[in-house]
Amino acid sequence: MTVKLAFVGFGGVGQALVRLLEEKQTMPFQVVAVSDMLKGSLYDPSGLDVQKLLEAGKSGSLDSYQDRQVARGLTSLQTIKDTNADVIVEVTYTNVVTGQPAIDHVRVAFEAGKSVVTTNKGPLALAYKELSELAEANNCYFGFEGTVMSGTPALRLPLETLVGNDIKEIRGILNGTTNYMLTEMEKGLSYEEALKQAQAYGYAEADPTSDVEGYDARYKAVILANVVLGKELAVDDVTCTGITSVTSDDLKEAIKAKKRIRLIASITQEGSEVTAKVQPERIDETDPLATVAGATNAILYDCDLAGPIFLTGAGAGLTETGFSLLIDLVHYQKRFITVN
Repeated sequence: MTVKLAFVGFGGVGQALVRLLEEKQTMPFQVVAVSDMLKGSLYDPSGLDVQKLLEAGKSGSLDSYQDRQVARGLTSLQTIKDTNADVIVEVTYTNVVTGQPAIDHVRVAFEAGKSVVTTNKGPLALAYKELSELAEANNCYFGFEGTVMSGTPALRLPLETLVGNDIKEIRGILNGTTNYMLTEMEKGLSYEEALKQAQAYGYAEADPTSDVEGYDARYKAVILANVVLGKELAVDDVTCTGITSVTSDDLKEAIKAKKRIRLIASITQEGSEVTAKVQPERIDETDPLATVAGATNAILYDCDLAGPIFLTGAGAGLTETGFSLLIDLVHYQKRFITVN
């Protein structure tokens, strides 16, 4: 069965997914619609030409896609409701303060009986319970592997491979920008120098606030608590301290004491209570998280049956994030289409 896709947002991640679908041939698919706030929109119920679409996406405007049969001008909500897509690929800009417009995109898709795959943290951090219940009520698939560690299976591993374990604690380095900066500062760079270098390499945005203040890691901690531990935790429930006050001298002193300073997100379960925090911590150099350098992410699950399970990998990157969407689509096909 051919899976019909509609993209809401068509930046680097969305285009990476299309390229992977073409290259890997993991499933028969059609891109029937695209809606991007800056680039415009296209809709062809019989399927868009993928190569022409990618060329138009690179040009910065879907106006360059030439085909008289293509409908144009649909809004994002119209693209979700009024096209013949089976799955909505929601890859718009992440507004983690309001979760919008992504929350509305996901909500409207489920209400229309359409499944969703997304890498957008906002809906998961701010409205996971509502949206997951809405997906179940409307017999829809909800895929969001890429919201925590991009293509590294930080969610699917505990939910599937480690099922049956009682996970008491989750600790992780969930932001590659800050980890890169800290490891560069260990080499002698100042905070300002490390930030400038991170921006030059594309690890940090022009406004790095979400990364360096720990907000990005906080949203991911909430997702882990809600999805993996099944607990309702709000963003404001997570205490958060970033790395802006950490100096290279602090890092050198930690190394002399056989320690490392890392920005750690911790989620702890005691009985029915779950608490979470994000803060720079001095950890022993023998701690698995202490060995994580550069823009890499890592996570440690404390399992009662399997023991400590350590997972590390890329936490960002267009191909890696596109891969997370690809895997969600594979699971959609296997678990949803086959069952129904």
